[in-house]
Amino acid sequence: MELEVCSSIGDIPALTWQEWFGTDYPFLRHDFLLGLETAGCTTAKTGWQPSHLILRDKEQVIAAAPAFLKSHSYGEYVFDWAWADAWQRHGLDYYPKLLTATPFTPASGPRLWLNPNVDDALDKLLAAVAQFCKDHGVSGWHLLFVESELSKALSTRGLHQRMTTQFHWFNRGYQSFDDFLDLFSSRKRKNLRKERSRVVEQGLSLTTKTGSDINAADWSFFHHCYQMTYAKRSGHGGYLSREFFTEVCPALGETPVMVIASHSEQPVAAALYFRSSSTLYGRYWGCLREYDYLHFEACYYRGIEYCIEQGLQHFDPGAQGEHKIQRGFEPILTQSSHWIVEGGFNDALTNFCQRECDHVAEYRQEACSLLPFKEGLIKTED
Repeated sequence: MELEVCSSIGDIPALTWQEWFGTDYPFLRHDFLLGLETAGCTTAKTGWQPSHLILRDKEQVIAAAPAFLKSHSYGEYVFDWAWADAWQRHGLDYYPKLLTATPFTPASGPRLWLNPNVDDALDKLLAAVAQFCKDHGVSGWHLLFVESELSKALSTRGLHQRMTTQFHWFNRGYQSFDDFLDLFSSRKRKNLRKERSRVVEQGLSLTTKTGSDINAADWSFFHHCYQMTYAKRSGHGGYLSREFFTEVCPALGETPVMVIASHSEQPVAAALYFRSSSTLYGRYWGCLREYDYLHFEACYYRGIEYCIEQGLQHFDPGAQGEHKIQRGFEPILTQSSHWIVEGGFNDALTNFCQRECDHVAEYRQEACSLLPFKEGLIKTED
């Protein structure tokens, strides 16, 4: 067997990649990954060297995975800076590490393609990647925001499992936003309606655009908002280039969804989503000036309305944000899996990950008690 490491997604035919990972999940689409490369976002220079994995046995493909060689841990949303520090204090190199994830996107989804006609395809892939890491001085393999079934399979094979909590919305057959609000307690429902009314009182109007309806001026404006928001939060620009928004995103068909807020007919803020056939993913937001509750309206309430109108079953608005709970977003667990070369750290990492998972699971249970729904009406998603 041979493990092929592709330094560009362009080295893999689009139709072949599509056969493995499909086109519905937006962040593993061939054109999306290629766009990140061509727009200068995922390159060796940015610390995201494409290193996509294909395991072959002669002419037969055993398994495949998107992967990147990382020289840092930025843009991942599963934080391992303490791990890197531990390696350094022991005179070891934590970077490069091998990462299987969707760049800059903490959204759970498919991470591996395993040939259903090959016995033990996962075990063969794990063995091949382990040997690659040992041969090339790579500290380990990290698979982020994997689906729960794969996470369980990897845990049984000795990979360390980590968990985080996110807050997602689930469509339970709502016919309108008010239908959704009917599940809220009276006080919580009143508070949310006040937030939405306050947006209108400030003279703001919002428009939702999809795919080709988003014009070049909209994309240029959104990039400006995106960069301003990153500059305010971190003092530096965002991970994604202007070309990604103005050239790559417009070529993604009906996948992008943008909410634009205007005041006196001038755009002042925007939120960007991507969608699949069943799920809306809230990704980026930016504004030129602050308005009361506009972030909630553009990033959450308009997303919920879009899901109801389009019959989407699930809204993943992104990482973190306890403020989402009182707005009807339910705490869910996300998983990642980690394998390391240096065996001397295994016991410490096992203990760390177990304590972390226990804490996260307990936190999720506590967060569920803060949901705004009338008692007994909603059974939260696992």
